[in-house]
Amino acid sequence: MLFVNVVPENKDEFEILCDKVFKIDNKIRSCRVINNKGRLEAGGMRGGLKAFEDSKKDEMLFMELSLRVRMRHEFDEEFGPVEFSLSYRGKIIVFSFPMRDEKVLLVTTERQIDLGTVPFEILKLLK
Repeated sequence: MLFVNVVPENKDEFEILCDKVFKIDNKIRSCRVINNKGRLEAGGMRGGLKAFEDSKKDEMLFMELSLRVRMRHEFDEEFGPVEFSLSYRGKIIVFSFPMRDEKVLLVTTERQIDLGTVPFEILKLLK
């Protein structure tokens, strides 16, 4: 598993990380840090935007994402660790970036995002 080299010590540092992610591109809709139990630790929607899902669905999404990230270790030996995953959905793109302590950086973007640049700029923040 790929880990960030610097682990924020508190929620404020995770909020700073999310702020930096938002600055990468104005098509980033949300940036959240999720813990290994699928609970939101920091971040949220970009100001002025409304989530497509309600908060109950957020909880389900976070738990499912946390589980999926933990399950992706099966092929680390053969293929190397997952650096990020993406789901290209009908309305948005969902990125997940594994972090230390089984946390996940969850980023949603508009579909028009530059897929050759944005996820790699986020990886630079995590290294």
